[in-house]
Amino acid sequence: MAHHNINGVRLWVEAEGNGAPLVFVHEFGGDHRSWRGQVDHFRDRFRCATYSARGYPPSEVPKDEDAYGQDIATADLLGVLDALQIERAHLIGLSMGAYTCLRFILAHPDRAETAVIASSGSGSFPNTREGFLLETLALADHILAQNSLDLPGFASSATRLQLKMKSPAAWQEFADHFAEHSPIGSAYTLRRVQAGRPSLYDFEDALGAVETPVLLMIGDEDEPCIDTNIFLKRAIPSSGLAVFPKSGHLINLENPATFNAAVDAFHYSVAANQWPRRDNTTTGTSAYLSQEVS
Repeated sequence: MAHHNINGVRLWVEAEGNGAPLVFVHEFGGDHRSWRGQVDHFRDRFRCATYSARGYPPSEVPKDEDAYGQDIATADLLGVLDALQIERAHLIGLSMGAYTCLRFILAHPDRAETAVIASSGSGSFPNTREGFLLETLALADHILAQNSLDLPGFASSATRLQLKMKSPAAWQEFADHFAEHSPIGSAYTLRRVQAGRPSLYDFEDALGAVETPVLLMIGDEDEPCIDTNIFLKRAIPSSGLAVFPKSGHLINLENPATFNAAVDAFHYSVAANQWPRRDNTTTGTSAYLSQEVS
């Protein structure tokens, strides 16, 4: 556990366990503590690294809004790997962290062994993108005006209530941790990372060239993400899609055992060379005829 100077900011990084590097990247509402249920499971076989993004204590909270952005978040992930002297890592990201992992494998494919992209895609779906941007910027303005993260509706939003219904204690811990975050760091993250990032649909051609094995994971009640993950499954030939029933956005907290088992199965399949790129002959739309039949 230590602070590391990364891209001009002190980031809090924790690493434990032995084995191949496994790096976790948290969502907007979480921090490095969000991955406890995964680290406890994987640390006997992996060197597990978690970190809090810039703007999330105990990492530094820059007061300059220009110190935040999606490209900066992607560079910070690279900086974490470099600080820990990790040449290639398995990556696991949730939501905001999943977006960062996707951008990372596009920019630095030589540094990623595999990528688990969980609950990604908020704000990307074309039909709802404008509303997402307006809501995100309005929330950032509200946080700055109030200098407070007292947002009762956030932890109880439509895609987070599933955690509360399944495990009130885990939901309360999530809500308590969120309340400890920095209002400035959270607001600038909303403005520059969440609202400032392009839609994933803008990267369709680049995603089609991805060679890194990718596991997409979503809850079937995570409405802002479902359509985009169907797009990602079709766009990334090296990807598979796992859908968790009766689940929302925080799938690693809602279903830690199921989440961990899915990641284990993915890693085992990749290691056994049983995670091939999708064959074009499987992409036809006919329910009866092969691609070759006209």
